Amino acid sequence: MSFYQKLLLLLIPAYLLISFQRPQSFQWKEPIATTQTLLFFKSEAKIFATRTDLLLTALNNLTADSSSVHEAKQQLAACRLAYKRIAFFTNYFFPSETRMYNAAPVTEVEEPTLEYVEPMGLQQIESLLFENDAYAYKAELVQVARVLHAAVADLPALLYQFELTDAQILESIRLEWLRIMSLYVSGYDAPLLKTGIAEAFQATKAFREVLHPYLQDDRGAEIDRLLMASEMYFKNHQDFDRFDRLQFYTDYAIPFQKALDAFARTRGLYTNSSIFLNENTPNIFAKDALLFEKQNTPNEKGSVLIQLGERLFMDPALSADGRVSCSTCHIPSLYFQDGLARSKSMNPHEKLKRHTPTLLYSANQRIQFWEGRAGSLDQQALDVLFNPLEMGADSLKLLAYLRTLPAYQSGFTQAYGAGQAVSMTQVTNALTAYVSTLAPFSSDFDRYIAGDPTALDEGQKAGFNLFMGKAQCGTCHFIPYFNGLLPPLFDISEIEILGTPLNEDLEHPSVDPDEGRYDLYRVPYYKGAFKTPTVRNVAQTAPYMHNGAFSSLEKVVDFYNEGGGVGIGLDIPHQTLSPLPLELTNTEIQNLVAFMESLTDNPKTFTHNY
Repeated sequence: MSFYQKLLLLLIPAYLLISFQRPQSFQWKEPIATTQTLLFFKSEAKIFATRTDLLLTALNNLTADSSSVHEAKQQLAACRLAYKRIAFFTNYFFPSETRMYNAAPVTEVEEPTLEYVEPMGLQQIESLLFENDAYAYKAELVQVARVLHAAVADLPALLYQFELTDAQILESIRLEWLRIMSLYVSGYDAPLLKTGIAEAFQATKAFREVLHPYLQDDRGAEIDRLLMASEMYFKNHQDFDRFDRLQFYTDYAIPFQKALDAFARTRGLYTNSSIFLNENTPNIFAKDALLFEKQNTPNEKGSVLIQLGERLFMDPALSADGRVSCSTCHIPSLYFQDGLARSKSMNPHEKLKRHTPTLLYSANQRIQFWEGRAGSLDQQALDVLFNPLEMGADSLKLLAYLRTLPAYQSGFTQAYGAGQAVSMTQVTNALTAYVSTLAPFSSDFDRYIAGDPTALDEGQKAGFNLFMGKAQCGTCHFIPYFNGLLPPLFDISEIEILGTPLNEDLEHPSVDPDEGRYDLYRVPYYKGAFKTPTVRNVAQTAPYMHNGAFSSLEKVVDFYNEGGGVGIGLDIPHQTLSPLPLELTNTEIQNLVAFMESLTDNPKTFTHNY
């Protein structure tokens, strides 16, 4: 036997001894509620299956008589309530399959394959049942219900060789709580039934049952108290249009979110599978609750990079003619836009194609530009710098300028170290670092959510509840940025087809020839589709929409109140906005506008002290 073989025989026992010797601070943890949660899911899945069967029966019995339509709607509502008791589980563990149960009621496009996902499930049934003549859609309704019934019947098969952990169970509930805060209470997936509050009640009841085994000590008492209080609040306030979402947030939702997060950590059961949720912030309205583009520099160099980015942002020498900077169109004193319907271009005889949006909170999106042609701020910066109509820069001349100017040489050296030639990657990285800071969260609304009850007046409070309820604004402009970033994973920026006209005269509208995202992908479901922008600071950033068609917020609300393009009589085949009138009163419109005004940031928070 060789020396190395003998040495190996001596080392193996020592290695095994070290490997299997547990540190004194470590304690083996037996599963707490994994078995009970699986049993709960199996039991509730059977109830959901029974409800889908009753729904299918009601749709098979559908006639032209209104009573049969009413019965079908009642069965649909009951089916949705049953589904929401297990939605935390299916959304987390089986997200692909969940689309079969509750997909959007419009054809969606999967990128980059551009495959179509046809409308299906509970939302599609709701959409068809609320048509003027639901009976005319009976065959389609029955077909959708059959597919749903078959998919739900297969739920038990998903559990074959399935394993889960207590940490995953707690995370699934934390994520579903974010859905309740953002989607349930806004009516996102039941805008016509308006069962969002009743669904939140059922989901919360389910949470209490699932969490019960975890809460059998003093540390769990506060969780149980908050959850019970939330459950009772939902139970006692189920009128969707009258539900006080502000009180729900401040008294129940945010405290429970904080408490459940802290509880999971103290029990050693915290996990965060989302790449965008910041695990170091207390609640979804915290300034840094979400993670976005990270800079390729150490943290201690961050302020240097931001300062460098701001200097580049303000410098007209980056453009072809030395007269146009980023701040020419994104004017800081005008909330980083220019107040024009369409900006001037480098060509004196031509304007830019679309309205210049604010850069405030622009980093808090997954796509950039109105039609979403850029996937990052770096890509956006490159596009603008070299677009002949915007800045028309020449990369060689631009880099030569930056490499020879002492102030820039010093800035890039501090940010990236000596010995590196200035590159376009560094330039866009610096610009992105600066633009990413333009999310101050300093509005009256933010002060209110942070605990100042005097920050909003009664009209603004009523306006927020309208925004998140009857007016359906919150079904596209999601909290906390009030843009198209979809909760609870915040990994998708939604686009919508609104049918925005070319002019603001709603009695004599004209179709806008701008085809939006269709310019990128020749898909009919993208014709006229645009990114959903933030509503933060909207009171300071007129005119509105991608084409600057509307001169005031009141005009914008009037447009939505009529049902978008289809509602005002335009031919918009694939409009994603509901064409049904919102029936907002004049007082409600005033309150809605008042709330949007409360989203105005303090301009003093736009500046930096380096």
